[in-house]
Amino acid sequence: MAHGPRFEPEVFPPGGDLGRCLFFAFRGDRLLFRPEPADGDGLLPRAASFDEIGPAAGDPHYLGRRGGLHSFAVDLGDDTEPPAGMDLQGLRSLYGALDEETFRLAGRAFQILDWDRTHRFCGRCGAATRPHERDRARQCPDCGLLCFPRVAPAVITLIHRGDEFLLARNARFPRGRYSIIAGFVEPGETLEEAVAREIREEVGLEVTEIAYQSSQPWPFPHSLMVGFRARWAGGEIAVDDDEIVDAGWYSARRLPPSLPDPISISRRLIDAFLAEHP
Repeated sequence: MAHGPRFEPEVFPPGGDLGRCLFFAFRGDRLLFRPEPADGDGLLPRAASFDEIGPAAGDPHYLGRRGGLHSFAVDLGDDTEPPAGMDLQGLRSLYGALDEETFRLAGRAFQILDWDRTHRFCGRCGAATRPHERDRARQCPDCGLLCFPRVAPAVITLIHRGDEFLLARNARFPRGRYSIIAGFVEPGETLEEAVAREIREEVGLEVTEIAYQSSQPWPFPHSLMVGFRARWAGGEIAVDDDEIVDAGWYSARRLPPSLPDPISISRRLIDAFLAEHP
């Protein structure tokens, strides 16, 4: 659970002196940080201006403020080397080193930068886009097409049968890793329809009592994971042998060698079920 002041998102910074600000600077998908915190500032760089930190960067994107601390996202050049005393590291590997609210804000920063990089030109007419005057968006000056940061909704579901629940192994997972069933929502589909379809396609089961649990922004690169539970209603496990290569029923008494990282909503759904069925 996040603690401390609530983050207040904004698109444009207020006028006046903002003081020392927090910068989420990414080179691609790698975040600039200090392995050893300096002067009580924490792992991430703080300065009145990103120019004080050193690396060449694009125009900063204002994120908002948390308490009195203003935050910006900064896109570093592809060839940027970190300044002395700093390093670049994948965001996922910094989970636990950053507090939860800062980690979530880093995910927000990455998604905004990724969207900005990939919408520099209009998808309708090919003209160069420019930032919108009032919203976090890019607009084509020729045909008027407006592009907001995109979010791809995905469903992730814990299927239960008594005190057992289903875990599956994706072909892309690390050795020994198992998780619950997930997939993207298709156009024109409700979240519940997506849950039933993904489960049917990947493991051949039918489910009922599909119930929302919680959600999680997932910045790898721009998903919103929507978590559900569903009760097994029938069918035998039949993996698709494409995405899913193995699946089975597990319980607190019998678990696979590796579960998802604590960072993920999948692990939180699993841990909540195990707490209810020790």
